[in-house]
Amino acid sequence: MAVQDPAAIKHDILSHAQSEGFDLVRFTSAAAGAENAERLRDYLDAGHHGTMAWMAERSHWRADPQAMWPDAKSVVVLGLNYGPAQDPLAILEQKSRAAISVYAQGDDYHDVVKKKLKALAGYMVRKFGGDVKVFVDTAPVMEKPLAQKAGLGWQGKHTNLVSREFGSWLFLGSIFTTLDLPPDAGEDDHCGNCRACLDICPTDAFPAPYRLDARRCISYLTIENDGPIPRQFRKAMANRIYGCDDCLAVCPWNKFAQTASELKLAARDELKSPHLEDLAKLDDAAFRALFRKSPVKRIGRDRFLRNVMIAIGNSGDPRLTKSAQTALQDPSPLVRGAAVWALSQLLAQEEFEALARIHGTSDPDSQVREEWIKD
Repeated sequence: MAVQDPAAIKHDILSHAQSEGFDLVRFTSAAAGAENAERLRDYLDAGHHGTMAWMAERSHWRADPQAMWPDAKSVVVLGLNYGPAQDPLAILEQKSRAAISVYAQGDDYHDVVKKKLKALAGYMVRKFGGDVKVFVDTAPVMEKPLAQKAGLGWQGKHTNLVSREFGSWLFLGSIFTTLDLPPDAGEDDHCGNCRACLDICPTDAFPAPYRLDARRCISYLTIENDGPIPRQFRKAMANRIYGCDDCLAVCPWNKFAQTASELKLAARDELKSPHLEDLAKLDDAAFRALFRKSPVKRIGRDRFLRNVMIAIGNSGDPRLTKSAQTALQDPSPLVRGAAVWALSQLLAQEEFEALARIHGTSDPDSQVREEWIKD
């Protein structure tokens, strides 16, 4: 294969990436800076990753891309805009409806982005040779530091990437390649003195700017956490049943954000503001049908219904009492326990105590019995 100008290769890859629908395309070296390893080590040592053991496993790979693939020389870092059409925080005022994170209201971004990455990677190999590997948030790759190093944006105080063109609404993907391509300039931090993302967090999940304690984050609690929601965070969850957009949505750089153009990422009507009452009725088959092609499906029906019950308890809507009472018969103790808490919030004390006398001593699961006596 004839030797080609690396700058021309970059321009060709950029043009093809844009034709695949990517909104931002930048290039960086696969060599990691020492600061990435240090920040990751501090994060893990503090236990801020919670039960996400996969972050600690192969952490040496995560800190240094070339430790994962020594032959990699360059990384093509790509961004796909998923900016919402409406204010994501408006749903929080509709307490009998469910708030689902913007990124999860359309098709699963892993599938959408990976398909585009594979098409672009295949084009690169056919035209320029070399080997490639593609990654979308499912491998030990620190995509946000890579994106900042490549110039797509910077990691804001909420630890997410912020773009001057698209605000906080970017999905990231990367193509590692053995091609040696000139890197782009990195992006500086433009947060300044702003604390909007830190101050809005309902669970105080940021012990310091640029540090997230996942154990306190509603996204972690509703998605990664597979047990009962810790009691101190239940009220703060409000009606958020999958993820949380608060710190993203208040970023001032969103004044430059744009509505996503990728149709597969557009919010489905049935997921924009679903009634909690309807979601509480989902059995496993109905859950799978509703969240087909959605990232929500990965947490499973029981964890999802746990979240719905917490939202019902926070709704203040007595009409949802029946939904919580029905859930007392759910086969999952995780759902039953959350339903008990919901009833403790919706019922008068004497009504709740009467139910506790009936159900509290008969439930076979000790965790559920404990819920009956705590409130």
